[in-house]
Amino acid sequence: MSAWIMLRGLTRETRHWGTLPQRVSDAFDGARVLPVDLPGNGEFAALHSYRSVADMVGFVRLVALDSGVPGPYRLLAMSLGGMVATDWAQRHPHEIESLALINTSMRPFNRPYERLRPHAWPVLMRIAAHWRDPRAAESAIHALTCNNRRTLADDLDAWIAIRRSAPVSRANALRQLIAAASFRAALQPPSCRTLILSSAADALVDPACSASIAAAWRAPHRQHADAGHDLPHDDPAWVVEQLHDGLRQHAS
Repeated sequence: MSAWIMLRGLTRETRHWGTLPQRVSDAFDGARVLPVDLPGNGEFAALHSYRSVADMVGFVRLVALDSGVPGPYRLLAMSLGGMVATDWAQRHPHEIESLALINTSMRPFNRPYERLRPHAWPVLMRIAAHWRDPRAAESAIHALTCNNRRTLADDLDAWIAIRRSAPVSRANALRQLIAAASFRAALQPPSCRTLILSSAADALVDPACSASIAAAWRAPHRQHADAGHDLPHDDPAWVVEQLHDGLRQHAS
């Protein structure tokens, strides 16, 4: 049974997946799930982030190799992680069995103002200004990326603890932003099974990005009606349902 590798987005780490890794394992008959941090985040917060997605791919491939978990892999990735997963699948197709992307964006399929919605810029500037204030930064991130606020107090406690235990430097955040902005995917679709998931109410990345990628690749696209950018936080059960049904349907 193929293992899942999970990649998060800009400045976020494996603990931000919440319950999703266990849910994926349970839904796929106890499959091995390996959440991997990008350099500069989480386990690798002390490292310098790379300024290119291609270098991030090289790093993640080494982590997967060192883990001893054999491929080919199923990749589940969101946002910047989705760019890394796409580049991996396009450059090394024999290593990837399937690809599921959540609220990602990339050139040449998406316009700059779609990839980062203009009304999000003031919030991002506020986050940058309060980068060393865990509560202020995480409160702003939550408001921008999550529409499900039923567990807001617990979320903020957990996210503040994560930030304090493995802080991402402002310089690493900038390097990751540069990598995301400069990434350009190959025109040819990934050769593996591919599923695109998005949130209709994403305040950070225009859901048109996912629609354009899915159309260009002729890949199935499932959209959540009211979740925010952090779809795995807002409705992890829906994500697992789409993975189970969407990839199976595409395979048939």
